Amino acid sequence: MGKRILQRRRGKGGIQFRVPSKDKVAPVRYPNIVGNSDQKLVVKAIVDERGRSAPLAQVVYGNESVAYIPAVSGLAVGREIGLGAAASPATGNILPLENIPEGTKISNIELRPGDGGKLVRASGGSAILFSKGQGKAAVRLPSGKSILLDTRCRASIGEIAGGGRLEKPFLRAGPRHHAMRAAGRPYPRMRGIAMAVVYHPFGGGRHQHPGKSTSTSRNAPPGRKVGLIAPRKTGRKRLARATVEVENR
Repeated sequence: MGKRILQRRRGKGGIQFRVPSKDKVAPVRYPNIVGNSDQKLVVKAIVDERGRSAPLAQVVYGNESVAYIPAVSGLAVGREIGLGAAASPATGNILPLENIPEGTKISNIELRPGDGGKLVRASGGSAILFSKGQGKAAVRLPSGKSILLDTRCRASIGEIAGGGRLEKPFLRAGPRHHAMRAAGRPYPRMRGIAMAVVYHPFGGGRHQHPGKSTSTSRNAPPGRKVGLIAPRKTGRKRLARATVEVENR
């Protein structure tokens, strides 16, 4: 009887592969204010959460209600944050996209009005409000992709705090192990071609090579679903390569 490979064991979702729930602070989202009235939020504390790259701002509003939002650069304890259409487009304030000037850096953007913020929440991340018109706003994400959102979606002015976090390298395996464990990521990761044939479909052989196509069907069984899962395209980009050859001439 064959041995279940690591990918299949991880796909089952056992306790050893789940993200730890310990030291989680609270759900992170914009305050759910009835009627979308303008409010003033006061930053009471800046806290860290396990497995999260950016710090969180604990804000108090209304009748001592508490919420947690990703902290933007420059935010400090005691700072007031404006929430609503009447707030000024200053760093840290939360406004609908229709009230934010074009070309402004924004973060923690709602994908749908009222969902509390879904996009651009990692440390040092920021998007750019490119243009607005006919109830839609074009936003350029950090990846370079542009998307259209409802202008009623809210966003924070500025970039998420914690930028430059990746500039400091992990000098030892221990700190990296704990960082990966807190985020629920598998570490260390071994290449499939370096394994024995009983542990991975790409394993075995006198040389390190997959021995078969690395593209896998979306409906493949768990023991074979490794490599490139239902890729849109594979191989080199022939058009880009031809352009480079023409430029070199």
